Amino acid sequence: MARNSSTLMVGSHYKLGKRFGKGNFGEIRLGKNMLSDEDVAIKTEPIKSKMPQLVLEYRLYKILGATEKNHAIHGFPKVYFYGMAGRLYNALVLELLGPSLEELFTLCNRHFTLKTVLLIAIQVLHRIEYVHKKRLVYRDVKPENFVIGRQKLKKDNVIFIIDFGLAKEYRDAQTNKHIPYRENKNLTGTARYMSINTHLGKEQSRRDDLESLGHMFMYFLRGSLPWQGLKAANLKERYQKIGDTKRNTPIETLCEGYPEMAEYLKYSRRLDFFEEPNYDYLRQLFIDSIKKNSLTDDQQFDWSNKLDVSSPILNLFVFKCTKLTQC
Repeated sequence: MARNSSTLMVGSHYKLGKRFGKGNFGEIRLGKNMLSDEDVAIKTEPIKSKMPQLVLEYRLYKILGATEKNHAIHGFPKVYFYGMAGRLYNALVLELLGPSLEELFTLCNRHFTLKTVLLIAIQVLHRIEYVHKKRLVYRDVKPENFVIGRQKLKKDNVIFIIDFGLAKEYRDAQTNKHIPYRENKNLTGTARYMSINTHLGKEQSRRDDLESLGHMFMYFLRGSLPWQGLKAANLKERYQKIGDTKRNTPIETLCEGYPEMAEYLKYSRRLDFFEEPNYDYLRQLFIDSIKKNSLTDDQQFDWSNKLDVSSPILNLFVFKCTKLTQC
């Protein structure tokens, strides 16, 4: 890395701080913009990485519009810088955010109330819809990839989507033509949440992101999913067992007591590969459930009174180290 006196720098004015994440391809650190005194997050990877990730992620953030100077996309991190850091590393400088939904789930004793899950669902559907409108499928829905804004900036009721290392364009930028349907694809994503069609080796499209969200919502409501903790001799067998259990678990059983979630999953699984989802209809399911259950959409979540603004912020971004994460 470039050194200025005893300070480790990225680019001309980003100071590297403590490392809080490391993967096979690099690491992620806290950082600071020395011109504005703003805290940032900095991902780095060796220039000679066999499977470079940062240039791909930066390209996808550009498609999303997150690299624009006047970035104002609700629920997406700002991207400040991408380039070489000294002679040995590439670096991606991003907005510093708060803890992930997985960390908040643990903070809340691994249970979210229906109100919190409905409020999460409405927000993350907006995020996924925006990703889809930018011709991308996300392909890695999991609680670690949704984080809240920083409490210090009064953004702890805003859910951000992060980490686009597995995202893929499903439409051609010039022709707008949808990618073709294919089978015998390798598994991409997180096995616990991925769609049934992904387990079957089918090419992913918008429908798969939505089904994965449904599995995540039920994880929050139930505390665990029926396909967790399955015994297997190896990863291939485990993924097979997870897929089999998903197919053999009726939606009514999985979503018992939560009819809005059952309808959401039924709709998602009925979608055709090429079909554009009706995001407004799905959000309305959750809005109606808030009213039906006499809940209040006041943007107060289960974690709202549990966060400590003085606590160190950990796991701000999940650094991808494999294409298929452990389940």
